[in-house]
Amino acid sequence: MIAVILALGAAVAWGAADFLGGLKSRAVATLVVVAFGQATGLALVAAFVAARGDDPPETRFFAYAALAGLAGAVGIGALYRGLAVGSMSIVAPITATGAVIPVAVGVGTGERPTGLQGAGLALALGGVVLAARQQGGEDLRGRVAAGVGLALLAALGIGSFLVALDAASEGGVAWALLVQRTVCLGLVLAAATLVRPDFSFSRADAVPMLAIGALDMAANVLFAVASTRGLVSLVSVVASLYPVTTVVLARLLLGERIGRAQQVGVASALAGVVLITAG
Repeated sequence: MIAVILALGAAVAWGAADFLGGLKSRAVATLVVVAFGQATGLALVAAFVAARGDDPPETRFFAYAALAGLAGAVGIGALYRGLAVGSMSIVAPITATGAVIPVAVGVGTGERPTGLQGAGLALALGGVVLAARQQGGEDLRGRVAAGVGLALLAALGIGSFLVALDAASEGGVAWALLVQRTVCLGLVLAAATLVRPDFSFSRADAVPMLAIGALDMAANVLFAVASTRGLVSLVSVVASLYPVTTVVLARLLLGERIGRAQQVGVASALAGVVLITAG
């Protein structure tokens, strides 16, 4: 039960961070938004590790954390760009299909959810797929097409990130996040060196970008702890409900319309969480 609650908290924090990240990426270069957020999170987790003074874990856990950093850099970069160029109500739910990756890994390594939890998994994943459907004219279909490729790349990166972070967290959550964030920021800065984006942004942009980093780090902590207390195949699906937060914020603050199919998909996803929790 506690693992599911933590994973739900991660979903809310990730969804809010993604909404802000996508929104800011419409005005500021995506690499700049990602770098700012990653740097903020790195500063927070570095201070925490220094304060605790815990010994570093075994080398293999560093390797898992580094893989999480690589996957996270790909996932978050593709996600923010996809949210910037497409409809948040479409792009965000598609990225959540990356939950299939940790589910497959979990089942493949011997995790066995109960029958009720299995039904919840199917319902939640089906809801995510249904939420990705959108009705509209030719212009809207073009916008969606532009963001779908990035959303699928983000799904691959985020799904792989969840698996790698789960493995790294077994050696200590704080150290796993420190290494993951360091590698991720390094890759983003390296990409920025090659791409040379416009690094200018206003003071008004700074506060939301700080919030992105804080929310993303909070979500990472909640998920990492949840993955050590519950089946990764379950907590990954629950945490992957972050598009619900993004879609709701997009509707309330940007006026994006949510189609009937999407409404059913969101309801199905939430019902799946209820079954997972009950099981």
